[in-house]
Amino acid sequence: MKKAALHNLGCKVNAYETEAMQELLENAGYEIVPFKEGADVYVINTCTVTNMADRKSRQMLHRAKKMNPEAVVVAAGCYVQAQAESGKVDESIDIVIGNNRKQDLIAILDAYEKDHVEQDVIDINHTHEYEELHLSRTAEHTRAYIKVQDGCNQFCSYCIIPFARGRVRSRKKSDIIEEVTKLAENGYKEVVLTGIHLSSYGIDFEEKDDLLSLICAVNEIEGIERIRLGSLEPRIITEEFAEKLSKMPKFCPHFHLSLQSGCDETLKRMNRRYTSAEFAKKCALLRKYFRNPALTTDVIVGFPGETEEEFRASKAFVDQIHFYETHIFKYSRREGTKAAVMDHQVPEEVKTARSNEMIALGKKHRKEYEDSFAGKEVEVLVEENIIHDGKEVQVGHTKEYMKIAVQSRENVLNHIIKVQIGGQIQIIH
Repeated sequence: MKKAALHNLGCKVNAYETEAMQELLENAGYEIVPFKEGADVYVINTCTVTNMADRKSRQMLHRAKKMNPEAVVVAAGCYVQAQAESGKVDESIDIVIGNNRKQDLIAILDAYEKDHVEQDVIDINHTHEYEELHLSRTAEHTRAYIKVQDGCNQFCSYCIIPFARGRVRSRKKSDIIEEVTKLAENGYKEVVLTGIHLSSYGIDFEEKDDLLSLICAVNEIEGIERIRLGSLEPRIITEEFAEKLSKMPKFCPHFHLSLQSGCDETLKRMNRRYTSAEFAKKCALLRKYFRNPALTTDVIVGFPGETEEEFRASKAFVDQIHFYETHIFKYSRREGTKAAVMDHQVPEEVKTARSNEMIALGKKHRKEYEDSFAGKEVEVLVEENIIHDGKEVQVGHTKEYMKIAVQSRENVLNHIIKVQIGGQIQIIH
């Protein structure tokens, strides 16, 4: 029996695709082994969102070839999709599988064994086909990430992903429902709907559909007790969207809204297509329909042309919204994007100083949000046993995605339990 090892880099969509490729290999008779020496096939699902992601992708590919020079090294995903289109393919790679071709992994491996066909990369920017991958189980035993959409039409000036992932392609609702039903039958309690640009779900269908109708359909599936969403664009938050979700007991009030900057001038250069005032209205709408929802976001500091005044405006806006969590990224120059050739690139030491300020503010906000739950009863989906502060505890997440440690003599894994925060029931990180 041939042995295969897989390694994932990047986002939750990539993680879903890696697990789907693992299932393809298992069904084809491969034994799945750890990403160490001794595998016959190494599959690395690569990422290209930043220069650091490119570097990590190259490092993992070289590591695989070094662990077993005789093994077949398969490079899949965004990094190699972008590299193949520019004619640059790393010599440590035996097979290149671009986006929308991961479903053909087994056939590609067979073809390589017979004819040494090394590359399967389509013109990702001119395909309307959604890549059909499926899961019946995931590495997590209680929560399953479900890819429902691929591609992006936004073309933010700093982002390479539309070039690596192509245009918006949505998965058939019936296919999603079938997969979620199967996962529910296998014991999964929570699903997270995710995509490259989740808010665009359904815009490519002939008969227009949308994310809200998909959520409503998933809400009807017996056995699923929680529904969570991946990253959203603020434009999708409407009165109808917020009101309908607030009436679903299964829906988790945890919204990740990508901000990127709280300064309107910076948002224009980023091509983000909304203003800070519009973003603030969407947050207010969510807080109108949900009691203390967890609002999380991403913020880029040091974007080209960001002056000290613009940074102060962005920081003041983040402080005003008071997110639960703020993920801070120093701008990374990305070859092939408009931002990479913009004037007034910000020095690295300035980016670092601004990043440190934003991180400190984010920590303050996180503590204040978590402190607001002291003494309150919350529902926790218990996910695993760990050692925390020298004690064995069971941990899980609330609907707001706060991580909770529970000391219990009973095994309550994969159960939703009610606890009061405080004393031995603590929020951990």
